[in-house]
Amino acid sequence: MLTRSFLLATACAALVVAQIAAQNPPQNPPAAPPQTPPAGGRQGRGGGQGAPQGFPAQQRAPADPALIAKGKTQYELICAGCHGRDLRGGDLGGPNLLRSLLVLGDQLGEAIGPVIKNGRADKTPPMPPIPLSDEDINAVVEYIHSTAAKSPRQGMPPPSEATPELNVLVGDAAAGEKYFTAKCASCHSVGEPTAAGSSLQGIATRVTDPKVLQNLWVSGGAAGGRGGGGGRGRGGAPSTGSGQAGGGLPPNPRAITATVTTPSGEKVEGRVGRIDDFFVSILLEDGTIRSFTRRGAIPKVELHDPMEGHRAILAQLTDKDMHDVTAYLATLK
Repeated sequence: MLTRSFLLATACAALVVAQIAAQNPPQNPPAAPPQTPPAGGRQGRGGGQGAPQGFPAQQRAPADPALIAKGKTQYELICAGCHGRDLRGGDLGGPNLLRSLLVLGDQLGEAIGPVIKNGRADKTPPMPPIPLSDEDINAVVEYIHSTAAKSPRQGMPPPSEATPELNVLVGDAAAGEKYFTAKCASCHSVGEPTAAGSSLQGIATRVTDPKVLQNLWVSGGAAGGRGGGGGRGRGGAPSTGSGQAGGGLPPNPRAITATVTTPSGEKVEGRVGRIDDFFVSILLEDGTIRSFTRRGAIPKVELHDPMEGHRAILAQLTDKDMHDVTAYLATLK
């Protein structure tokens, strides 16, 4: 009887709880609004579109494109020598503006402007005051911010624009002709080839890129190691890899050659395969190799380096001479 009464009481209590719950349904918490990532923010490890925009300089609205273009002109004329065209520091030792706390903390020119106007005598190297109007200073500030805002990560350079074309044809062709006559004509001509060397007539037609033309004549056309070979053997001579018995040598006008005279008077001439203070090997035209042990001046070894003249010129070649000769060679079409 007791058990039956207990079960009946329990059932009544459960019914009361169910009725209370039906009259007071649970309140769900309001859904949180979706989080919108900041513009240019990181979209996950390895897939980001840019650095988190956490600095005032990265949160500002972009300025008028005409003002930025004006600032770009002023910056490249006055500032790029110290700070670099991409703001990462230039040849004159100015700091990297992409990592500058002063730039990152600036928003409306309140930090950058006074530095441009008054300079920074306390820095090394010191920055002199820049005599620009307030309008021009504002344009430079906007250009700096516009460039920094393009950086994919904090401190990284912005995506580069088209590489500026480097003009090397800035020399005096007449002065280059005089230099060529004095320094180069003993080995090269501008007419018919001579016994001393090749003709450069038409070189500007064969090599149309002035930069390539300048590199070509300054280096003597050498594309590999000493003598034009693809590597170096012991002692610095080119290792041709062609000195196998029964195989001829390919032509190489820049190869170092030697004449070896033995005590008996025999003379052996050919390309230098290997040379040091104790040993010399000569590659003959038919591909065979003659080797000699050296003991001081015996046997007598005479080296002939067709590139010696170019190496001698390099020691005294000035930028003006280089540009003048390039300008002259560019006329040989």
